[in-house]
Amino acid sequence: MKLFAATAMGMALMSAPAFADGHATGDAEAGESVFNKCKACHMIEDADGETIVRGGRTGPNLYGVLGRQAGSTDFRYGDSIVEAGEAGLEWNEEEFVKYVADPKEYLADYLDDSKARSKMAFKLRDEEDAVNVWAYLVSVGPAPE
Repeated sequence: MKLFAATAMGMALMSAPAFADGHATGDAEAGESVFNKCKACHMIEDADGETIVRGGRTGPNLYGVLGRQAGSTDFRYGDSIVEAGEAGLEWNEEEFVKYVADPKEYLADYLDDSKARSKMAFKLRDEEDAVNVWAYLVSVGPAPE
């Protein structure tokens, strides 16, 4: 029985993405494909201005989103997301996945304010897709600290 448990644990650990380092559990390659839905509004551009993914500019740049305070980059955010960031919301896999499933509902819950709104109308309800997009964003972002 101990051998079975040890083997199962080993297989689970080997299946985790090498880059995840505890910050992402999804499949970055699958997330890159799903990100095609996101790039209508979002681009990924590094701090030097090098484009990683050409996309729209109606949403914020998603480079370096891991650990970023919500609503804090050089973008014209809605009041509710800025308020959530000021209240302590920092992006990690769990919060990102919940947010993209239903941004308005997430902010209303997070802020305990039924009037909270999000400028992001798109909903990525498939949790696996959201986890994979997160893994992709982490993989193309700066090395986690």
